[in-house]
Amino acid sequence: MSGTNVWTRSRERMRRFPELFAQCSGEAAAYGKCVTATTTGRQELRKDLCVKEFDALKTCIVTAVSGILQVFHHFV
Repeated sequence: MSGTNVWTRSRERMRRFPELFAQCSGEAAAYGKCVTATTTGRQELRKDLCVKEFDALKTCIVTAVSGILQVFHHFV
């Protein structure tokens, strides 16, 4: 069994990340702003400070991935 197909599939998934983040640019910007705002000066980011924004970004990415998988499975 060759590992080549595993790496090919992984590379293909990684190539789609910019497309996924582009679909979630608003959520990514909101999360980034929250992280930036909560880590001013020497303050470190702590768990759950930006949980609402992170959850919105995660939901968006999961939805985007699901859409891509549905299109992919349609052609298989």
